[in-house]
Amino acid sequence: MKKSILYIIILITFISCKKSWLEIVPMGQRVASNMNDYELLMNDPGLYLYASSGGWQEPMFMGDEIAAEGTFFLNRSFIKERLFQWADTIYLTTNETGPAITVHNSQMYNLNKVILEVMEADGGTLQQKSIIRAEALATRAWSHFNMVNYYCRPYIASTAGTDPGFPMIDKADINTPAYPRGTLQQSYDFIINDLKEAIKTLPIKRAIATRMSKPAAEGLLGKVYLFMGKPAEALPYLQSALNQVAASGSPLLYNFNETLAPGGAFLPIDPMNGPRSPGQNPSDIQEALLSKVWNCGPYTQLSNSGLVLAPQAVALYGANDLRLKLYTSRNPDNTPNAAGRLRKYGVQYARFGLQLPELYLLSAECKARNGDLTGAVADVETLRKNRMPVADATVPAATATNQTALVKFIIDERIREFAMEGYRWFDMRRLSVDPLFTGISFKHSLYNANGSTTEYTLSLPNRLVLKFPRNIMDANPDMANNP
Repeated sequence: MKKSILYIIILITFISCKKSWLEIVPMGQRVASNMNDYELLMNDPGLYLYASSGGWQEPMFMGDEIAAEGTFFLNRSFIKERLFQWADTIYLTTNETGPAITVHNSQMYNLNKVILEVMEADGGTLQQKSIIRAEALATRAWSHFNMVNYYCRPYIASTAGTDPGFPMIDKADINTPAYPRGTLQQSYDFIINDLKEAIKTLPIKRAIATRMSKPAAEGLLGKVYLFMGKPAEALPYLQSALNQVAASGSPLLYNFNETLAPGGAFLPIDPMNGPRSPGQNPSDIQEALLSKVWNCGPYTQLSNSGLVLAPQAVALYGANDLRLKLYTSRNPDNTPNAAGRLRKYGVQYARFGLQLPELYLLSAECKARNGDLTGAVADVETLRKNRMPVADATVPAATATNQTALVKFIIDERIREFAMEGYRWFDMRRLSVDPLFTGISFKHSLYNANGSTTEYTLSLPNRLVLKFPRNIMDANPDMANNP
């Protein structure tokens, strides 16, 4: 039986620039031979807790729902500033590496080891090994889906067959000289095939929410199809995921009307850290269908320090929306913000796997786009009733009966639920090629210490795509970078 290197302590780094960026060197001594060894690989905390980097740091700075206070934002990190400015090049030197792509590349070695070898491992039943392999397939798909939303153009069916894709890493071989980019369609086919194969085997319920389950994989596949502009294909998977969640009784939505009421679980509200919500507790998985958490707080490489909610995003919230409790008008040094601008201080640990609130909103959007306005309203109101008083949760009648207005309302609800957590970047990309959002543009405001404001406008379509970092291009001179 083929042997493989198992990371008990995973230490993966890029090797010499003379080698490919995909030639990842595994460090460790133990040889994987037993099914339990591969089980340990899928328990690696690096797959679900991004304590310092590798989460949605980059998207957080590129969403148009944010603005920045110059006093607390400038001169903290040139990378943060370039991302906020939507600069043509973010990573100028070989020492500046993209956190998300670095983590993606390092994880691919172990995931491919599991996929290719676990079925031949000693011990365990065929079903047990099949489930572990399915988890690795779905996790590989999840990570590749993130990468196409960083480094590839938004999906358009008519051009996906020629648009450059993202290198599909499907081997655990450090001697592979390079992986071609292929086309965007090939990238999406790769992601879809992995998820469909995984869904055949994954169980409905896993012991912990950091491991892939069937509804998690189905929800992710539905999201992939929706981001491809295919809501009809997406909805059956999203509905199946919701049905299985309802049948199993978890995850469950927090009801902010209870948790933020006197004596509620999110109280007291700390003047510096905000409510005791899941955003302050990386181990809280109550709303997680697939729990992956990244640290966006002030002590990270690319922290949210200096970010505030943009005026157009503030305007989306009703006065009684309890999600506003996650924001404060006090600056990071606890001084009052003179203009009353809001920063998100109630979320240090953001969720970016698949949360139940997003599953409801994805389902609502698909139903609205497919013409089921009643079903769409029911889904979005299910979330809203848990985020504000019931009297305020109703979708306005004029919106509820107008398909285009309802789709836009649901997109706005995604901002209200996930503002300043990176989600908006992914929506900006897909909406830029959506006929319902023709003429859309994206701007950032930097509020300078002297009272002036500097405006930045995202250059469409090129800056909806990041260029590969310098260290990757130096190691792969034959690979075409993005314009």
